[in-house]
Amino acid sequence: MAGRNAAIGGGGFHHVAIKVANFDESVEFYTQALGFTVHARWGEGDNRAILMDCGDGNFFEMFAGGQARLAGADSDAGPLVHVALRSDDVDGAIARARSGGAEITIEPKDVTIPSDPPMPVRIGFCRSPGGEVIEFFKHLDG
Repeated sequence: MAGRNAAIGGGGFHHVAIKVANFDESVEFYTQALGFTVHARWGEGDNRAILMDCGDGNFFEMFAGGQARLAGADSDAGPLVHVALRSDDVDGAIARARSGGAEITIEPKDVTIPSDPPMPVRIGFCRSPGGEVIEFFKHLDG
């Protein structure tokens, strides 16, 4: 379905771009543990990049040459706080992430975001082997 944001001529999520310290390990995590597929690759060494399809035509772009982060050091996270990925099975996505080497930072749980109107969701968070924080996100009916 095409986006519905008339102000920018379509809209909707297309991709998130991150820079990772261990490019090969990160590509393996996203393709093997999370099931992303490679759409395009380019560059060499610390100038490598990849564009991966998340599964529904939305993309995740990753660049080599990032700095390693200190475990638990959220203050140096830079402008990207986390990447939220839609999931119909948050528990299964967290299990796959765990088996792929991710650190689970918030186990799957139901919460109601105190928005207007309130938004009931199921969420779970992990930190990938490359250090980025990933949220698995499902809107709950109701």
